[in-house]
Amino acid sequence: MINQHEILQTIEMIDQQHLDVRTITMGISLRDCCHSDANTSCTKIYDKICRLAGNLVKTGEQISSEFGIPIVNKRISVTPISMIAESSDAESYVPFAKAMDKAAKEVGVDYIGGFSALVHKGYTVGDRKLINSIPEVLASTDVVCSSVNVGTTRAGINMDAVRDMGLIIRRTAELTNGFGCGKLVIFCNAVEDHPFMAGAFHGVGEPECEINVGVSGPGVVYEALKSCKGQPLDVVAETIKRTAFRITRVGQLVAQEASSRLGVPFGIVDLSLAPTPAIGDSVADILQQIGLTSVGAPGTTAALAMLNDAVKKGGVMASSNVGGLSGAFIPVSEDAGMIAAAKAGKLSIEKLEAMTCVCSVGLDMIAVPGDTSAETLSGIIADEAAIGMVNNKTTAVRIIPAIGKTVGDAIDFGGLFGSAPIMPVNTCSPAEMIARGGRIPAPLHSLKN
Repeated sequence: MINQHEILQTIEMIDQQHLDVRTITMGISLRDCCHSDANTSCTKIYDKICRLAGNLVKTGEQISSEFGIPIVNKRISVTPISMIAESSDAESYVPFAKAMDKAAKEVGVDYIGGFSALVHKGYTVGDRKLINSIPEVLASTDVVCSSVNVGTTRAGINMDAVRDMGLIIRRTAELTNGFGCGKLVIFCNAVEDHPFMAGAFHGVGEPECEINVGVSGPGVVYEALKSCKGQPLDVVAETIKRTAFRITRVGQLVAQEASSRLGVPFGIVDLSLAPTPAIGDSVADILQQIGLTSVGAPGTTAALAMLNDAVKKGGVMASSNVGGLSGAFIPVSEDAGMIAAAKAGKLSIEKLEAMTCVCSVGLDMIAVPGDTSAETLSGIIADEAAIGMVNNKTTAVRIIPAIGKTVGDAIDFGGLFGSAPIMPVNTCSPAEMIARGGRIPAPLHSLKN
């Protein structure tokens, strides 16, 4: 049970340390919206989203007002559209995305995820149509987010899909001046229940409808670490763990309330530390508080590994259902400390890649020169997918070719997406390898049965 004392304990964290519930996300199954006629299917999708999520925003606002807990975003995730649209006669899946966009705007949510395909072992006809539709979808909708899973530890990496996604990112950047790429994630080991965009989708193993909540709170952890300056790292880890417990209890409260009021099962609390561009709400600042002069310095990966582990240990004791990604995010454009380090040349893509071995997700919201080739983008995706496959963890790439810009320039997205300096990429070409296609086989340790 969550008592009044615990609620009162959060007041300081909310008022002074940027604690918030980053999102309430309603997952909705669209499996009963399949139809041979695309227009009929789109109508069913629109009607179902509006029916189930009609009170989501109002309920979130009521909970926020009553408990004094900021809830930044209300979102929806749906069954991967490649599975739903494949039964139809549509040659392009843009109409399905527009139905999602229209429904999301009708119910008032910030984003809707699930224009997705799972192609880790190969393509179906519907997968190909969806992937080919992504650039136009992200150029013609406002709140639709897209994701593609190109690998798993069990299946290996679909290098045909990796090759194709490099081209899709380039086309999306050209059509949207880069901004659309912020709503496109390429995964390895994608999870079916996390509430964060742009990668959220409602997996086939999930129920008809559920509520997933994502908490945040880098600023709370940062402030807590001020009390243990000079202490050994095991004391630092224990402090992070205790703080993560308190943060997650807030998410548990919101999830239970939203579930009860909406009459929808409670799915999971994702206890990831999700930064924002606001000063004092930065994962990079936590790493510097641990003792680094800057994120990117030697020791960064070790400090991040400790942070990620302590967050999981503290959070898992605070909620009956922890899931999603649950760790620490390192999106460059969405973290003031990461932005500063990248601008100063103290943080490289290669160092970020090393950091992704020990934290949630991967290379996130990174801006690169606008003339970066599709093959180079595919090579970056392949490297990150390999880290996920071998380490049996979720990794992802959300990379933005900044059309017309080069190293030393910056790109500004506004809002939670923030701004990012254009980071240099290795100019050695992986084109011959990428052109091979095929599949990188699963590692030996995937054979666990």
